[in-house]
Amino acid sequence: MKYVSTNELKVGLDFNQNIIPVGRLAWRDYQIYFEYDQDFIVQGLEISPLKLPLGSGLQVFNYRPFEGLPGVFNDSLPDGWGRLLFERYVRTQNLLPEDFTPLDRLAHVGKSGLGALVYEPDHSDDNTQGEGIDLDLLSQQTHEIMEGEADEVLKELINLNGSSAGARPKALIGLDNTKGRIISGKHNLPENYEHWIVKFANSTDGVDAGAVEYVYALMAKMASVEMMPVNLFESSIGAGYFATKRFDRMGNQRFHMHTASGLLHSDFRISSLDYEDLITLTGVLTKDIREVEKMYRLAVFNVLSHNRDDHSKNFSFLMDNKGEWKLSPAYDLTFSSGPRGQQSTMVMGEGQTPSTDHLVQLGIVANLERNKIDAIIQQTKYALNHWEVLAANHGVTKANIKLIKSRI
Repeated sequence: MKYVSTNELKVGLDFNQNIIPVGRLAWRDYQIYFEYDQDFIVQGLEISPLKLPLGSGLQVFNYRPFEGLPGVFNDSLPDGWGRLLFERYVRTQNLLPEDFTPLDRLAHVGKSGLGALVYEPDHSDDNTQGEGIDLDLLSQQTHEIMEGEADEVLKELINLNGSSAGARPKALIGLDNTKGRIISGKHNLPENYEHWIVKFANSTDGVDAGAVEYVYALMAKMASVEMMPVNLFESSIGAGYFATKRFDRMGNQRFHMHTASGLLHSDFRISSLDYEDLITLTGVLTKDIREVEKMYRLAVFNVLSHNRDDHSKNFSFLMDNKGEWKLSPAYDLTFSSGPRGQQSTMVMGEGQTPSTDHLVQLGIVANLERNKIDAIIQQTKYALNHWEVLAANHGVTKANIKLIKSRI
């Protein structure tokens, strides 16, 4: 890697048509400045209407929560596993991670990030598209990286991770329509391939982590939570690798993606949001009661299924090339504990033991009819009652079946 610090960055939107110039980011005296292109302002596409509204002139932000970046561009950066890979790799090149500004990191995302935002100059590494990928080998390599070994595969894993977030190792893959061949999914895919993302266990996961998340996805679908297609790939060790189709791609068409964390400038590491905030955000952004109902269903599922890692980066919104917003399909649904065992996102002020009463109050705030609220709660409970049978059928350990049953 040749280190070239980036003091200015062009930002664009790529919906798989011509790249639309959005504006420029600049780094001066340890501060980041952004200015929209005048032509983009005329188009009226609001990429981040709450914190980066369209307007002329320079805009500058506080260092916290995103090191001076507007939240919409921070959403393009990998964190967790992706950041670990990048920082490990630059050290192998005799560089220090601290030498890389947020703009440098965005330049290494370039045109290959999640969503539709692209950055120039593009310092991301290309990779060979057509080579097949062995998930067992990839899992072994991620484990070796976590153990502090296998530096020679860092570049390959960075390419496969893209800009995905979260603590668990992930790979962006292209999956053919038979689900029998897997290639890199970093860039546009050949015909008959779709963009998917596959997860691997981290150092604290059990051997059945993939199976648990897969069963949660099945139960969420049964509860009418909007989900992308999912799959549980066979593995040589454990119950399998969880994979899901990406919602920021339809074929090679791209959608602009923005997390609740980035939209609200809310640090996802600090629990400060309530589902009431997310309900309000959904209404303001989409202006569609159907999208509000989708957020409410997701809140009910998370609370009743004991998914307590429901922080602000685990809720996203999608914008198409016409500027229309929708809540993204749900993701990262699994059995989990939040900060000090509490729900990361509170329900009507309650984080420790949110109940169906709190969920009913939330539904009322969302302007849903009482019979709709009750039906959603009952449908979710019905779906969660299938936990034991589904978990046993998909390789979840007996200990985890018993544990999770006691919590949901």
